[in-house]
Amino acid sequence: MTVSHELDTRFRAAAAEQGLLDVAYDLVDTPLGTLLVAASEAGLCRISYDPEPEREVERLARALGTRILRSPKPVDEVRRQLDEYFEHSRRTFELDLDLRLTADFSRRVVLEELAKVPYGEVTTYGDLAARAARPRAARAVGTVMNRNPIPIVLPCHRVVGANGSLTGYGGGIERKEALLRLEGALL
Repeated sequence: MTVSHELDTRFRAAAAEQGLLDVAYDLVDTPLGTLLVAASEAGLCRISYDPEPEREVERLARALGTRILRSPKPVDEVRRQLDEYFEHSRRTFELDLDLRLTADFSRRVVLEELAKVPYGEVTTYGDLAARAARPRAARAVGTVMNRNPIPIVLPCHRVVGANGSLTGYGGGIERKEALLRLEGALL
């Protein structure tokens, strides 16, 4: 490790420890590829399949504040729980979530209902809409799923079409299928 890299690492860790960051992020290797994982003081705020952090950092800065650094320590717990999930030793996540990237109340209600869909099970967009007290809003629920800021943890991969088909997924149908297979929801 070079001196400048060591200083940079210490600076990032100190900024995170002193609460000087609006958002800390890191890149996490998973069986689905590299994920960008970001957390604020309030909790996990973003998991992105986009491996180019610049675009995500810009989006996070517009929504949550400009003090954003790549700092691994604040996302260590998220990384640990994701690792356990992919190793089949975790079925639920125990993380604080920051849903400020989800614009309005109705989207938050849908995501809260989504969080209740158990590991290894699926529901339909229509059923999720009904559970969120919006029985005619299956398409709107689909839009919320596509814009879910925290996939995997908020399991939008567990939502399927009315006929059981794997439709739409922000991370791609292949990843949706892989997650459902991991959970035993697909054979």
